[in-house]
Amino acid sequence: MKTKFIVVLFLAVSAVGFSQKQELKSAQKALKSGNMDAASEALKSAEGLLDAADEKMKAQYYFLKGQVLASSAGDSLEKIEGAANAYMKTVEIEKAGGGSKYGANATQKLQLLRQSLIENAIKDQNVKNYKGASEKLYLGYKTNKADTTYLYYAAGNAVNGKHYDEALKYYSELKELGFSGVQEEFVATNKETGKVEVFDSKQTRDLSVKSGSYIKPLARKSESRKGEIAKNIALIYMSQGKDEEAIAAIEDAKKENPEDSTLMQAEADLHYKLGNVAKYKEIMEKIVANDPENPDLLYNLGVSASRLGDNEQALGYYKKSLELRPDYASAQINIASILLGGETKIVDEMNGLGTSSKDNARYEELKQKREDLYKSAVPYLEGALKNQPDNVEAVRTLMNIFYQLDDPKADKMKNKLKALEGGN
Repeated sequence: MKTKFIVVLFLAVSAVGFSQKQELKSAQKALKSGNMDAASEALKSAEGLLDAADEKMKAQYYFLKGQVLASSAGDSLEKIEGAANAYMKTVEIEKAGGGSKYGANATQKLQLLRQSLIENAIKDQNVKNYKGASEKLYLGYKTNKADTTYLYYAAGNAVNGKHYDEALKYYSELKELGFSGVQEEFVATNKETGKVEVFDSKQTRDLSVKSGSYIKPLARKSESRKGEIAKNIALIYMSQGKDEEAIAAIEDAKKENPEDSTLMQAEADLHYKLGNVAKYKEIMEKIVANDPENPDLLYNLGVSASRLGDNEQALGYYKKSLELRPDYASAQINIASILLGGETKIVDEMNGLGTSSKDNARYEELKQKREDLYKSAVPYLEGALKNQPDNVEAVRTLMNIFYQLDDPKADKMKNKLKALEGGN
């Protein structure tokens, strides 16, 4: 009885192995003929017998599975990922068991699969299909996690497409991995432009220098991306209204790039959003100190000063921004707005005067002061209209001022306003 039992068991195992071998042969034959459905069915039959198979058959199974999935994948990222996983499993099995029949071929096919993924991701990016590009790049990373650059670019595309949840996931993973993005760059100076340019390889750089078009070949390290990643995490939290997480992320980002003006601006914006305008102004002043010739920063300081109630300081910032950018329409409009804001106090006093000779004299003084105020605002509004000719509010304000001053240009502004408002 014992001997018979052993024979029966042996025959059973042999039958399983034979059956799977036949299914794999059928799959291979169908694959060669291009019949993916038949190949897929044969592999499904073989899969149920996989646990009892030897390592060689397992490697063959996954190698064939990778080919079937890749051949029928089309644009299906799920199938592409399945094919990549199957090829990686083939390599893993042979590496563990010392085999070599399928591993090299599987590695080559995996590389081709990844290359196709990245090429298609670039195409998506070029037509602004950022979600598609991001998903393909992330899959490219998953098929070879040693190449974290793909994860970095996947995050960037997710941001460009405003898919912030995915971007946050990718950036957080990069941060956990300690990704810096620092790599060796091969550069040389363009003789014609005098600019330092980066080449894709040392060989390309050396050939360009040899041609005589470039000089001063150098090897250098690229800048770390850690600060950028931390900053983007903070900005995403801000966009999601997660203020506490944003503050923590900003503090973390500042450790990497304490003088990054974009990061400081984000921090200032966050404090402004939270109602801490004084802190906003403090940070903005630091930014301007680092970049005193930036008209946008000066303009923003003017906005914060005005909101803090310091219109004199706001006017100073706006006028300085105009010195740097004479056509800065927003600054011109804000200056006019501050100047015209003084009208209320004048009118209130005029309305409170009596009919005495002294009050009448004061009334005339205030009337002249009001006219002078109007005249002081006109150049700024007219300057703004030169750069923003369709600014309805600027046109309306000028029309009202000209009517108050009995200026014939009032009718011109009235007609312009009517045209802008569609004849209404």
